[in-house]
Amino acid sequence: MFTTLIVQPIFNLLVFIYAIIPGHNFGLSIIIFTIIIRLLLGPLVKKQLHQAKVMRTVQPEIKKIKKAAQGDRQKESQMLMELYKEKGINPLGSIGILLIQLPIFLALYSGIRRVISDPHQLISFAYVPLQHLPWMVKLSHDINLFDNTFLKVVNLSKSALGGGHGIYWPAMVIVIASAVVQFYQSKQLMPTDKNARKLRHILKDAGTGKAADSSEVNAAVGKSTRYLLPVMIFLFTVSVASALSLYWLTSGIVAFWQQSRVLGKDEEEMEAIADEPDKETIIEGEVISKKTTQSKNKKIKTTKAKKRRKK
Repeated sequence: MFTTLIVQPIFNLLVFIYAIIPGHNFGLSIIIFTIIIRLLLGPLVKKQLHQAKVMRTVQPEIKKIKKAAQGDRQKESQMLMELYKEKGINPLGSIGILLIQLPIFLALYSGIRRVISDPHQLISFAYVPLQHLPWMVKLSHDINLFDNTFLKVVNLSKSALGGGHGIYWPAMVIVIASAVVQFYQSKQLMPTDKNARKLRHILKDAGTGKAADSSEVNAAVGKSTRYLLPVMIFLFTVSVASALSLYWLTSGIVAFWQQSRVLGKDEEEMEAIADEPDKETIIEGEVISKKTTQSKNKKIKTTKAKKRRKK
């Protein structure tokens, strides 16, 4: 079911892009494929980023709750849940995009493995309508026309390490770049608190019998994750085909751009709202000015009527 419902559709989207782009370069088709997938995930990404933005803005309120609870864990968690409900925060909101990206990555991994092991799979695993595209017909007659490089520079079937070729530096550059991009992508979403303690200091205090604060532990773990994720990505992608490293690098760059754009727009909207005058004050001012004008008009009319009577 996974192959039929997920692997094959994703693989065929990649094949379709590869078959129609000028030059029919496999690396370029992976980049275009990745950009399309990231843009399709745009609404979910935007929702996730809004959650991250709100989480950053409520950090001062979380500190106030921590002080107000005075070590009462139950009271603190209850107050936090009320704050999340009030602000519309879903603590698990960021997991959604990861759950969607994981099967896409696994499907792409499965599809690329097929092509690397047997390039004829590019045709046999494709849907019948795609097999009749002009370039696919040419490939069916001569599979040597298949270009599995990125712009003739990187052999996408090779890994950065392993395979008996030592370090394959073109692929290693992509792997390192993807890890660096992942670091800045994670850093962009993390709340910044200069006074936050490091995880090792919290654990050291906990060893002496001091109770560790849950919010402080979560912040420290999140900060450590900023370094953990790039390391994990490096260790995983360094030994797989560089086609997957190229996908991860492109995905990270597009994600960083999406985050910058959405978070920047949020800040502009917040500033615009702050600069707007209070509508209630305007309406109230208009009502007062109207009443004053009406009362003045009434006084003028009454004085004119009195003068006429005297005459």
